[in-house]
Amino acid sequence: MRIFFKYFFKIIHAIVGPILLGLDWLFRPKGVERMPEVQQHIDAQTHHLVMYQFLTCPFCIKTRRAIKRLSLNIETRDALKHAPSRQQLLEGGGKIKVPCLRITNADGHVEWLYESNDIIQYLQKSFA
Repeated sequence: MRIFFKYFFKIIHAIVGPILLGLDWLFRPKGVERMPEVQQHIDAQTHHLVMYQFLTCPFCIKTRRAIKRLSLNIETRDALKHAPSRQQLLEGGGKIKVPCLRITNADGHVEWLYESNDIIQYLQKSFA
């Protein structure tokens, strides 16, 4: 029975995932327009951020949409299909759970922020 559910959810994910990506592309949010020097300053700040994600994860899509709305240039890493990124997430954050935002502070200290709502709140507070 357990094997049935495992394959059942994989099939559902294979069907729903592309639909979510299509809807995300079709209804993508418009980003904030800033003065070029302000955007450059924000880009310099976001250079120290990395978001670990799964491409079709609904919570990752939600977080990516917030990043787009805020016009942030944040590197994303696919922790599902890219083994080194998955390993970095496990070793650094302690668990393979997405979305996860890796924040490298000015002093080099690294924080790992999980939960889409917490990530979005951090980004809005820092860059809105």
